[in-house]
Amino acid sequence: MRRTALLATVSALVVGMMTWPTSRHAEAASTAFVHPGVTVSRAQLDFTRGKVDAGAQPWKGAFDQMMASKYADLNRTPKPRATVECGSYSNPNNGCTDERQDAIAAYTDALAWYITRDDRYAKKSIQLMDAWSAVIKQHTNSNAPLQTGWAGSSWPRAAEIIKYTYTGGWANAGRFASMLRTVYLPEVIGGSNSNGNWELSMMEAAVGISVFLEDKSSYDKAMARFRTRAAAYIYLASDGDLPKTVPSQNLDTRAKIVGYWQGQSTFVTGLTQESCRDFTHTGYGLSAMSHVAETSRIQGQDLYGTDVGERLRQALGFQAKYQLGAAVPGWLCGGSLKLGLGPVTEVGYNALHNRLGIAMSNTQALTERQRPAGSDNLFVAWETLTHGDNPS
Repeated sequence: MRRTALLATVSALVVGMMTWPTSRHAEAASTAFVHPGVTVSRAQLDFTRGKVDAGAQPWKGAFDQMMASKYADLNRTPKPRATVECGSYSNPNNGCTDERQDAIAAYTDALAWYITRDDRYAKKSIQLMDAWSAVIKQHTNSNAPLQTGWAGSSWPRAAEIIKYTYTGGWANAGRFASMLRTVYLPEVIGGSNSNGNWELSMMEAAVGISVFLEDKSSYDKAMARFRTRAAAYIYLASDGDLPKTVPSQNLDTRAKIVGYWQGQSTFVTGLTQESCRDFTHTGYGLSAMSHVAETSRIQGQDLYGTDVGERLRQALGFQAKYQLGAAVPGWLCGGSLKLGLGPVTEVGYNALHNRLGIAMSNTQALTERQRPAGSDNLFVAWETLTHGDNPS
């Protein structure tokens, strides 16, 4: 009896030992992050590299444009500050431009490394990231949340490529991660009740940082806030008579909503909360939306097939129509629009048209006219190179 009981106990332990790793692995697999996985994936990078090596267009032209830019200069000197102070419209501008552009340069160098395999570019990217992670402590003044969002969107793109593809080592990767966790993430994760492009950019930064930090809790929190803001940023007829709102803003009357939508009282599919402000700020919002959707897709949840994708598709098409020169009707923004959408259409167009097969004639025409898409010097860079007609 005792022997039988002992054998049963041993058998149970053996079975337990055999099954425990499997269940643990399943748990890990369900919450694992994909790397590199912020806006651009390894498969997309490999596709781009192959096209550039083959001299194919538009990728080779986009690559040449990037390599000729100031951001790919191997003699660039980083300009870190302990405190980056950014007022409204960057006045004062104490380190704001330097930070944004050093972050774009780090990303540019990371792309240059991946495509050329010249490790001077990887080392340059690391130098820029190390310089800032050794010094910066805070962002201050009224534009601090937006500034943190912009710079905080570019840093993890660079870091993901370097950490997960460069084999030469990055001794201070941990310090860089601490910078993102302590200086950037707390500034953006709570969101903003300002114009929608602020919160969308802040959530882009929060999502990208969360991927690099492998912080599922912050990732989920940022994604939930992003979904709420995206629904409130772009109007669809299915929303009803009025656009959706962000609850914390207390836009509880039609008059408040119209005021928040820059005085626009006629709502049509594809209109954004900032269309009547100007297309430049609208472009910031649409770009951030596409970046978050792309990161989410790489991480295993494809938002392009949800209302996020539908809103993005409609907004890109609506804005592209007028950016291309269509006459502005009197009911739209008083019959006058401030154009200047920027290089922001490639990511969304590629996902929605090339991957999902949705016709997007206006967006296609504008995208092809603007190629190769360069940088807005804020948080958008080289998207013809990375996402132009990229099936990966």
